[in-house]
Amino acid sequence: MKRFIAVVILITLSVGLFLAFGPTDSNAASKKQVTITYVRGKDETHATEKIIQEFMKKNPDIKVIYKENPSDTGQNHDQLVTVLSAGGSDIDVFDMDVIWPAEFAQAGYTLPLDRFIKRDKINLNDYIKGTIDAARFKGQMWAFPRFIDAGLLYYRKDIVPPNELPKTWDELIKVAKKYKGKNGTKYGFLMQAKQYEGLVCDAIEYIASYGGRVVDESGNIVVNNQGTIDGLNMMRKVITSGIVPPNINTFTEVETHTAFINGLAVFARNWPYMWAMVNSPQSKVKGKVGILPLPKGSKGSAAALGGWMVGINKYTKNPEASWRLLKFLVQKEGQKLMAIYNGNVPVYKPLFNDKDVIKANPLIGDKKFVEAILAAVPRPVSPIYPKISDVMQIELSNIVNGKKDVKTAVLDMDKKLKELVKTQR
Repeated sequence: MKRFIAVVILITLSVGLFLAFGPTDSNAASKKQVTITYVRGKDETHATEKIIQEFMKKNPDIKVIYKENPSDTGQNHDQLVTVLSAGGSDIDVFDMDVIWPAEFAQAGYTLPLDRFIKRDKINLNDYIKGTIDAARFKGQMWAFPRFIDAGLLYYRKDIVPPNELPKTWDELIKVAKKYKGKNGTKYGFLMQAKQYEGLVCDAIEYIASYGGRVVDESGNIVVNNQGTIDGLNMMRKVITSGIVPPNINTFTEVETHTAFINGLAVFARNWPYMWAMVNSPQSKVKGKVGILPLPKGSKGSAAALGGWMVGINKYTKNPEASWRLLKFLVQKEGQKLMAIYNGNVPVYKPLFNDKDVIKANPLIGDKKFVEAILAAVPRPVSPIYPKISDVMQIELSNIVNGKKDVKTAVLDMDKKLKELVKTQR
C-alpha cells in the first residue's frame, strides 16, 4: 500500500513539473521561431516569393523576410556593401553575382560554408564544376552557386524564316534590318548597352567572338589586341546600323525583356531567364519565340558566363537558420522550383534530366544548350574585378555613345587597367 501511494505521489509530481515547466525534450528550443532576412535583386517573375513560402511551410520554426535590391547589378552590389561593411546583421542571406565571392570574402563580409557542407554531406560533384570553383577563394567556399547564365539570341519564329536565321553578326544586321517593322515590331535587335555591368557582358561576347580578351591567365592586362578592337568595332556597327532603339544606351535586361515580350523586336540578346517570360500568359509573343547561339565573329560564337551565388552574412545572428535557407535554395527542391517558376538554369546537374524541369524550360533538355552553358566565356577573372569593370564600363560607354572611336577607347582602357592593376600589387 505504501509503495502504491509513493508511485501515485511520484506521478503527481511529474505531471505537475511537466505542466509548470513544459516538455523537457531537446527539440523544445528548436520550436521557437527565428526570423532571418533574405535579400536578392528584383525578381520580375515573382518565383522567389513562391520558393520562400515553400521553405517556410517545411521549416515553420524559421520566418523569412524577403527583400529586393535593385535589378541593376552595380546598385545591388553597393547596397549590400553598405550594410555588410558596417558589420550590420540586418541581412542574413543574400544573393551575389558570380564575380563577387572573392571580393566579399577578402573584405570579411561572408561566412565560410565548408563546415556546413561537410557536416551535411553535400556532394559538390552534383554541381557544375565551374560554378563551384567560382565560389572558392583561398581554399574555402564563401558562397554557393544558385544558377548559371550565358548570353543567348532570342528571335521571332513567326517573322524570321528558318533559312534566314543569322549565324554571324553581319547576317544579324542584315536580317534584323529586313524584318524590322513586321508583325508590329519597332526594332530589329535589343541588347544591354547602358553603362553598367551588363554592357561589359555584352562587350565580352563581341570581343571573344573575334579572339580578343582583357586579362590573361596570369592576371596581366592584354586588352589592346586586334581581337578586342575587331569585336568592339562590330559592337559599334550593330549599334549604329539602325536596328536598335535610339535610346539603346538606357537598356538593361529589364528594358530588353519588357520590349521583347511586348512584341517590339525581332531579335534580342538576353540571359536564359527570359525564356520563361516570353512563354508566360502575359507575353504577347508566347509560342512565337526561338533561341539561337549568339552570332559568330571571326573566331566563332561566344557567350558571357554569368550566374548568381548565395551567401551568408558573417555577422548574422542566426547562422544555422541562414544555412538551412541557403541549403534549400541550392539543393534539389529549391533548384527545381527556381528552374520551373523563374526560368533560370540550375547548377544542380541531376535536374538536367528532370522531366518537370524540361517541360517548364525545354532549353534545359537541349544538349547543345547545356554544352554552350558549360563552355561560356568568363568575364576577366580578378580579385579586383569590380574596379576593372568600372573602367571598362566607362570606355565601353564612350564607344556606345560615339564619344571615342574604338582604337582610342581601347588604348585608354589598356592604360587605365594597367595602372589599376599596378596599384593593387
